[in-house]
Amino acid sequence: MRVKVVTKILEANERIASENRKIFDTAGLFVINLMSGPGAGKTSLLERTITPASGLRIGVIEGDIAGSDDAERVVRCGAPVVQINTGGACHLDANMIYEVLNDLPLQDLDLLIIENVGNLVCPAEFNLGEHMKVMVLSIAEGHDKPLKYPLMFQESSALILNKLDLAPYLDVDVEKIRRDALLLNPNLRIFEVSCRTGQGLTDWLAWLKEQIPVQR
Repeated sequence: MRVKVVTKILEANERIASENRKIFDTAGLFVINLMSGPGAGKTSLLERTITPASGLRIGVIEGDIAGSDDAERVVRCGAPVVQINTGGACHLDANMIYEVLNDLPLQDLDLLIIENVGNLVCPAEFNLGEHMKVMVLSIAEGHDKPLKYPLMFQESSALILNKLDLAPYLDVDVEKIRRDALLLNPNLRIFEVSCRTGQGLTDWLAWLKEQIPVQR
């Protein structure tokens, strides 16, 4: 019986995700599901992405178990933001996204970024209706993460390896992360960046801008 219940939950999520996708496509909106473990730097990446230099009109849905600190940081960047607090759930689902879409000016945006709850497992399992999943991994998390948490790497179109400025101070093999990630997903686009120093972010922004007309 438990298997049947889980199946029904996933089927319902897929139906709502399909409705979300229709809304996004009708608005001509490109949508990214941004995923990572806690503290990898998703919000810092958003702060570096939501800049006048990007030339993109960006909106954000912030997902957290509790609190609104990340949303407040994004608001200061000038982007429209909606906060979703899951109250304990370790991921966002399609219905949560559907319920807040009317709170965003979708027709006035080029890009909607959904910052998922910090978790290396559950977010990759639930379709939100997005066009693309992007994963952020801090090198401080260690080089064992791709093989320990393969699904998120397999489901993502791009991997942001963040905190490269810490590499001289860490016992971490960045090349092993890259090698194992590509073993899991040969089509994965990898960006090595530091959101603190700005290293590698020009390439990330250029690639992101290329994806929008393609996905539309």
